[in-house]
Amino acid sequence: MSGSAVRLVLASTSRYRAELLRRLGVDFEPCAPGTDEAPVAGESPHARALRLAIAKAEAAAGTRRDAVIIGSDQVAELDGTLLDKPGTAAHAREQLLASSGRRVDFHTAVCVLDTRDGRRHVHVDHTRVRFRPLREEEIARYIEREQPLDCAGSFKCEGLGISLFEGIDNSDPSALIGLPLIAVARLLRDCGIALP
Repeated sequence: MSGSAVRLVLASTSRYRAELLRRLGVDFEPCAPGTDEAPVAGESPHARALRLAIAKAEAAAGTRRDAVIIGSDQVAELDGTLLDKPGTAAHAREQLLASSGRRVDFHTAVCVLDTRDGRRHVHVDHTRVRFRPLREEEIARYIEREQPLDCAGSFKCEGLGISLFEGIDNSDPSALIGLPLIAVARLLRDCGIALP
């Protein structure tokens, strides 16, 4: 593994996060963290994303004492309302209609837990997406073509979803897809994993 004997574990079964982590050229094993993702009353989107990223890393750590675990979570927010994964085309349509012509904030948290010393390294990325005004027929075509039912906010910016935007404001373009690679690379280096 890229200059290190430590085992790297991605506490996620998300194909999007796995595809992103592969960009760093490291070997890793994915695992399902099995955490409760229910919201906590009064919790900010930033705090929720960070809490869940830490919980996922800790759940995946289990009895692994020779591993570096990556947990991540993303929370989308429209005027204080959380936009979860829609699950159905009807819910995706509702989310995109609500987002039309407006700004949606994404909080993407990552926790890198080094089980060798118990240290947690954390980061939360903030991305602001500005949607252009969307017509109902555009939304219907988009949902039919891309099926973004497993994506917070009901779009895939790495695909056709990019056509829904007026702009994206952030410091790490990979964060909007689900894993802030600039921060992940830094946190892995902090754990002694050589990158690049």
